[in-house]
Amino acid sequence: MDNDHSADVISTFDCNILRDAFRTSVIENRIPEDQWQGYAALLIRDYTGNSDCESALLAWVVRK
Repeated sequence: MDNDHSADVISTFDCNILRDAFRTSVIENRIPEDQWQGYAALLIRDYTGNSDCESALLAWVVRK
């Protein structure tokens, strides 16, 4: 099975996984809101393996 999670082909399912993981981490680790952007960017980079994070995806992940 190919585990290609590149930013160019990230699926809606993958986006939902990222957002759920982000929300869970923020709650469990009590991450302050002023650190959400950086934390979400790191999470997306770790998941996709791509150092460039699409701004629209980042905004969607951290949206309240």
